[in-house]
Amino acid sequence: MSGEADRRPGVPRGERGATAVTERVVVKIAARVAREALSRFAEPVAHVPPGRRTPHVSTTVRRARERTGAGRDADSASGRQAALGEARMHITVDLGYPSDIGAQCAAVRREVTERVRAWAGVEVSYLAVSVGQLHSAHSRHTDRERVR
Repeated sequence: MSGEADRRPGVPRGERGATAVTERVVVKIAARVAREALSRFAEPVAHVPPGRRTPHVSTTVRRARERTGAGRDADSASGRQAALGEARMHITVDLGYPSDIGAQCAAVRREVTERVRAWAGVEVSYLAVSVGQLHSAHSRHTDRERVR
């Protein structure tokens, strides 16, 4: 076994291959993180029907450009891993009403950006969070009079 290791070419570890992250992986990570971020807001989430709690994510991922040796050295010197790509995302969420819509969207934006970078190594260059529908406690009762 040690003889096999001796016959390997002397290629540095960072230059041996490439890792590609697909859009599907980034979508799954973003949807999970967004759902977790919204679950911390317990009161308004209770108004959203169970089938509508998973955010809808659309994304485009581009692979990172090949970098020169100088760029790799700068990243390793700062202790930061180079990004494997760049993602542009749009996340649509359903929220409970009344609630702090801005705080919920900000939490989704912040956590998705951080955790996609940490888990997939993909930098999020653009992230739009939009509200698809607001659900109130009154909207689930169709037999009652309309709320104005």
